[in-house]
Amino acid sequence: MDCAFSYAFICFLLPIIIMDIIHLLPDSVANQIAAGEVVQRPASCLKELVENSLDAGASRIQILVRDAGRTLLQIIDDGSGMSETDVRMAFERHATSKIREAADLFTLHTMGFRGEALASICAVAHVDVQTRRKEDEVGTRLEIAGSQVMRQEPCQCPVGTNIRVRNLFYNVPARRKFLKTDQTELRNLLTEFYHIALVYPKVQFTFVSNDEILMELPAGSEKQRIEQIFGKNSSKSFTGQLVDIKSDTEMVSIYGFVGKPEMAGKNAQQYFFVNGRFMRHPYFHKAVLTAYAGMLPNDYSPSYFIYFNINPSSIDVNIHPTKTEIKFADEQAIFQILMATIRESLGKFNVGPSIDFDRQGEIEMPIPSQNGTTTMPKVTCDPTYNPFRTSSKTYTPSGWDKLYGPLSSQDTHSASVVRSESPMDSKTDMEQEQMLFEGNVTDVSVWQYASRYLLLPVKGGILFVDQRRAHISVLYQQFLAQIAEHKGAMQQLLFPEELALSIDEMKLMQTMLNDLRAVGFDLEQISKQAFSISGVPALLGGENAVSVLKEILHNVLETGASVGQQWQKSIALALASSAAMPYGRALAEDAQRQLLSDWLALPACKLTPDGKKVAFVMTDDEIARKL
Repeated sequence: MDCAFSYAFICFLLPIIIMDIIHLLPDSVANQIAAGEVVQRPASCLKELVENSLDAGASRIQILVRDAGRTLLQIIDDGSGMSETDVRMAFERHATSKIREAADLFTLHTMGFRGEALASICAVAHVDVQTRRKEDEVGTRLEIAGSQVMRQEPCQCPVGTNIRVRNLFYNVPARRKFLKTDQTELRNLLTEFYHIALVYPKVQFTFVSNDEILMELPAGSEKQRIEQIFGKNSSKSFTGQLVDIKSDTEMVSIYGFVGKPEMAGKNAQQYFFVNGRFMRHPYFHKAVLTAYAGMLPNDYSPSYFIYFNINPSSIDVNIHPTKTEIKFADEQAIFQILMATIRESLGKFNVGPSIDFDRQGEIEMPIPSQNGTTTMPKVTCDPTYNPFRTSSKTYTPSGWDKLYGPLSSQDTHSASVVRSESPMDSKTDMEQEQMLFEGNVTDVSVWQYASRYLLLPVKGGILFVDQRRAHISVLYQQFLAQIAEHKGAMQQLLFPEELALSIDEMKLMQTMLNDLRAVGFDLEQISKQAFSISGVPALLGGENAVSVLKEILHNVLETGASVGQQWQKSIALALASSAAMPYGRALAEDAQRQLLSDWLALPACKLTPDGKKVAFVMTDDEIARKL
């Protein structure tokens, strides 16, 4: 009886003890989670809000930020505005005016369509909106904090929408903590601003940061907009160095501008746009580089601003929350069209090779003579000629017997002792390198080969050292020490040079100014977007100061360095790369020994600061296998 009662009692309590564990999240929590994808930083917020203004048909848009968007991000437009009901609905998740059914995703003509941005933003910030339609006498003001509506009331405001986003991530401390410095976040804001401004040249934009007007862009053409943004940091017309491209096919329409080969650099401006939307597309980038094949130095890239117009049903923009990764139905065909279009334009404007090297034999061009007749001179070319083919003739440099003559008896004895003491076959690669790098440079002979490599006999083999990379490593440590100790030696310039910068470069330059002066630069700001260079680090020698500083800024911008120690390394590396000896320089024996000694004394000498291998060892066994 007792057992039956106990069993019945347990069955009665079991549903109470084992409660259901799956439940719906509150809307505020769900919105915060979704905001992690849509609103990653102030720049994401700017993108979403400005795209809404463009979808509303705005012709003038003002962007005001304070503390790089942390404290305030405000967008003011003269678009269509919203009704009292619409402004309330706009902040609900999946509420949108852009689409009504799934099929609409393949006929998109607007920037936004998911209905997630405003709900995500108001979940992690304080939002204040004032909006009015043209047909309404008064507008509506709505205040929301953390997805909670605080107030909604009529207000007096101009036609359009004025939205303020304050205290971004105030209720998500972890997300706010991981924001970068104001300088880095402002740079991200400007990058997103460029993505939009370049594809909407008919819209007038103003960008204000901490009450300072950074950009004022009047309405104009695509070419004018490019010049407005990038022309101020160039001594000559930026668009004057661009070549127009245009191609209309049934599949796609392509137009825009590509840079002349001599304009190429390591900090090229590269933008793709499709149907009024910025996109990243590595495959099409490869098509551009293929079109420039043979025209550019290594590590240099061309600038380009390329616009695609294509049927919306042939692309899919709904594959990533940022909508910058886009799938094309026929990427291979567009690749070929894009490559051919660029090649044709470069040849048409005489900035690319225009001779058809596929033709063999003779090339004939009619030339009129003085009596009016036309002669046909013949130019004979060898179709089998290849300037990169190594000559079949053997070349024996003079003095070879002196350079690699027989070792003295002392050297021979030392080498035999070394080989008997350490059999190489039993060591791992790491152990071999560690062992072979040991030694004193002053005790052995050193040689220079091909004015590029230094050869040093070491245990069980020969050490080949790339002299330029070794020099870069040595100078890098010297420049780092100068920055840390503020003891950089300066060389005054006879004539000061002017360094023109873009807005984001200017902000970065102002932040790095003390470190640049510590290493030996004499810099003075002379205008809103320019510095005067009166002195350079003494170790730079005759290097172009403007080019070196541009390289430093590019490295910092590219790596995303956001704190002093990180960009100090970028400064030191750029200066070392510029000041290091070029390949082809012959060195006296004393200079060879000094360079090797300085390099071997470094704490990490095997790799350059940017990770390139400096030296390798050819072991005795490897040499023996060659003979």
